[in-house]
Amino acid sequence: MMVIGLAIAWQVSGKFMLTAAALWVMGCIYNIPPLRAKDVPYADVLIESVNNPIRMLLGRFIVTSVITPPISLLVAYWMIGCYFMALKRFSEYRQIGASNAGAYRNSFKRYTEESLLVSVLFYASLAMLLFGAYMMCYRIELILAFPALALLMSVYFRMAFQTDSPVQNPEKLYKQKLLMGTLALTVVLMGVLQIVRIPSIEKFFSPTVELKASLQRPSIN
Repeated sequence: MMVIGLAIAWQVSGKFMLTAAALWVMGCIYNIPPLRAKDVPYADVLIESVNNPIRMLLGRFIVTSVITPPISLLVAYWMIGCYFMALKRFSEYRQIGASNAGAYRNSFKRYTEESLLVSVLFYASLAMLLFGAYMMCYRIELILAFPALALLMSVYFRMAFQTDSPVQNPEKLYKQKLLMGTLALTVVLMGVLQIVRIPSIEKFFSPTVELKASLQRPSIN
């Protein structure tokens, strides 16, 4: 089935086929011994979530194989996936309890609630840093959607502390009205801001005259 799938993918483009192969390889690394990353703390989140940017590339290469999305956007998308996945792990660990968590998932034998929350903070910080870099370089208007994105992440974070939290079952998240409303707002804002240019935003974030002058000064060896 993998060979047939890659043969079909080749009909789209070589880049699409290679990206599809990468998705298959990541699935093997995650599930199959001796690597079986799903049993290794942190690697379970990182390897599972790397499928997000791979799927983004698949979607991109269906449209065009000429332009690859910026690295900053791809890694930001990877890290935001890690953020959501780590919160899912945290919610599971918190509900099961430290004494029984290892029997449910091998990676939980070396996790703690504290280590999971620290990893959540790391993933969120890195995702927003890289998304900010993408915005500043390619689409500064997206900064207006940042409060909605931050609210979406905050709503999801709060949900992870609930008993029988819906973050443990992502397929049921559509029932969460506040989450879905915030998600819809974020998607609409980002969609509109991808089309509409606001020159005043670019002017507001442009370097000051003093900074421009300092950048033009020759360096002293």
